[in-house]
Amino acid sequence: MIKRYSLMIIFISTFTFAQSPIPPGAKLEKIATGFLQPEGPVWKDSVLLFSDIQANTIYQWSSADSIKTYLHPSDSSNGLTLDHQGRLVLTQMELRRVARQEPDGSIILLASTFRGKKFNSPNDLVVKSDGSIFFTDPDFNIPSPYHSELNFQGIYRISPTGSIKLLDSTFDKPNGICFSQDEKKLYVNESHQCKIYVWDVVNDSTITNKKLFYQIPESGYADGMKVDPAGNVYCTGPTGVWIISSEGKYLDKIAMTETPSNCNWGDADGKTLYITAGHSLYRIRLAETTGKKEQGYLQKESFKLYANYPNPFNPTTTITFNLPVSQNVDLRIFDVLGNEAETLLNSYFSAGRHEVTFNAEGFPSGVYFYQLKAGNLVQSKKMILLR
Repeated sequence: MIKRYSLMIIFISTFTFAQSPIPPGAKLEKIATGFLQPEGPVWKDSVLLFSDIQANTIYQWSSADSIKTYLHPSDSSNGLTLDHQGRLVLTQMELRRVARQEPDGSIILLASTFRGKKFNSPNDLVVKSDGSIFFTDPDFNIPSPYHSELNFQGIYRISPTGSIKLLDSTFDKPNGICFSQDEKKLYVNESHQCKIYVWDVVNDSTITNKKLFYQIPESGYADGMKVDPAGNVYCTGPTGVWIISSEGKYLDKIAMTETPSNCNWGDADGKTLYITAGHSLYRIRLAETTGKKEQGYLQKESFKLYANYPNPFNPTTTITFNLPVSQNVDLRIFDVLGNEAETLLNSYFSAGRHEVTFNAEGFPSGVYFYQLKAGNLVQSKKMILLR
């Protein structure tokens, strides 16, 4: 009986290890310490940015320059992410809002109220491929002496045009948030219950079919989350970073002595997981972990021209494209007869995802085509101007 039981334990351990994205020999490395409450890491322009909530500061870290102050005061920033133009999007709990940093360094408001009432304390966020921003708004960081003006703790969407939609109001403490790779699933955790839920995403702006995805089997709380290209969910929580398959099965855990608060991919190839925890910053090199830039990843996507949004439009629409390498870009608008209507771009762009706004003021209603040329590559798509 004792021998049979021992063999069963060995079998289960081997099965879990075989499924784990953590390669043999991978080591967790503490790269900086001495912070008050680190949170929200994101890789931007070859450096790692992360919040220190209690220090009211966003720091930047690089292997060459170590720690520098990136933004102070940060108004108690928490979650950080990037939009498709590489701009920093952040939650600011002191001001109870979601904001964005412009190229000149200024911070602009994106959303601070819902139906005339202040948000609780926006916590974490993710940018979808259409440019919309999904974020959580728990009540456990409302700055003193204020109190909740809402009678719920919501999950929201900010559309590319700035409108705000309440997606869910059933959570007690919504916290970490991320999409599946194909953006057909949205994951949010119920922090103090250590539960991760999943929804189907419908028509870009609606979530439905809420289901329990995974229950962390330890007491504590769940925090920031990310997803890798295999669909595995990485959730910071009690005693480490929990790695759950897309089917909701436990794969592995990055065990930690300091309680982790959030994580994100970094380095040039996007294969290093950076983790904020306790008073420190950690990293671990993983195997199959590259993905989308809008979720903080650094995937080197292929040349691609995306569908414009909105479509139909009147009079403006956003065109998004991705470059695998830095090169000159020529973007032109043609009418249905093939006549050139406007040269929108003809300039050099760095590798990555970019957005441009087309203003069709003065153009007649109808079908138009936009064509992108980069090197020897050409792609075209149709759009409709409807007045």
